[in-house]
Amino acid sequence: MSVLVIILAAFVIVGIAFLIGAVKIVRPYQRGLVERLGRYKATRGPGFNLIIPFIETMQLIDMREQVVDVPPQEVITQDNVVVSVDAVVYYEATDPQRLVYNVADFFTAITKLAQTNLRNVIGDLELDKALTSRDSINAQLREVLDDATDKWGVKVVRVEIQRIDPPPEVVSAMHAQMRAERDRRATVTEARGYQEAAIARADGERQSMVLAAEGRKQSAILDAEGDARATELRAQAESLRLRLIGEGEGNAAKARLTGIKDAAADEQVLTVEYLTTLQRIGDGRATKLVVPADFAGITGLVTALTESARGADGDDELRPRGGLPVPKREERIELGDGR
Repeated sequence: MSVLVIILAAFVIVGIAFLIGAVKIVRPYQRGLVERLGRYKATRGPGFNLIIPFIETMQLIDMREQVVDVPPQEVITQDNVVVSVDAVVYYEATDPQRLVYNVADFFTAITKLAQTNLRNVIGDLELDKALTSRDSINAQLREVLDDATDKWGVKVVRVEIQRIDPPPEVVSAMHAQMRAERDRRATVTEARGYQEAAIARADGERQSMVLAAEGRKQSAILDAEGDARATELRAQAESLRLRLIGEGEGNAAKARLTGIKDAAADEQVLTVEYLTTLQRIGDGRATKLVVPADFAGITGLVTALTESARGADGDDELRPRGGLPVPKREERIELGDGR
């Protein structure tokens, strides 16, 4: 009885072990590579899978994108400068069967391959070009590595250069060159600023001179127009004066033709006005004696007027139409104090 129990227990244990070995779970990002008695059988996808224990085996292959860090290495550029370069390579498996059977140690293989091609690409460039052409270097390395790893069932997604470190003395020389270049740019920029300022000042002065000349031109035009207008007005006034004088002479001729009496009356009025003006000149405050050039003619005319007036009404004193008394024959006309 005890032997039977032991046998049954052994069968149960073997069954459990068989079931455990037969059931395989493949994750979504994995593929199961099945071998039967050492030969490739099939590639299983994600999910629940059964295999024959002790006869079949399953190797899980990760299909996600992986990264390989390429260690720093010394590279000689085309201009014989030794630089230290390191990079990283991103890849993903495309064929699990080739990845397992075509390369023994994929990580070591891709690392060495990346180092070799990195030396080749950087060695064909000068230092300055290598420092400024990282995108071009990355593209060349990715293309070379992708072609080389295609038979391994791997696709190189991208390659990134992490660092390119020149020697310290080269770095110092580059810093000096950079400072010199910055100084040159600053000098050129300052000179351009002075040039632009001088041009702006000259342009401002030119515009100011042009505006001043325009102002003088407008002023001269306005002055000329004013002078022309004044001359025109003076000519019109002179023409009007001459016309009025002509009309006056015509009226005087008509008066002489129509009657001497009216002309004599006008002459008497002018004489009285003349005498009145002389009286205002010699009002006692004058410092000089003014004697008219035709004084004798004026006194004779006054005498004639006085006698004619006396003959008319017998008065000793005559007041002409102007309201001023005409002096008698024996009286003197005071023209001033003689000073």
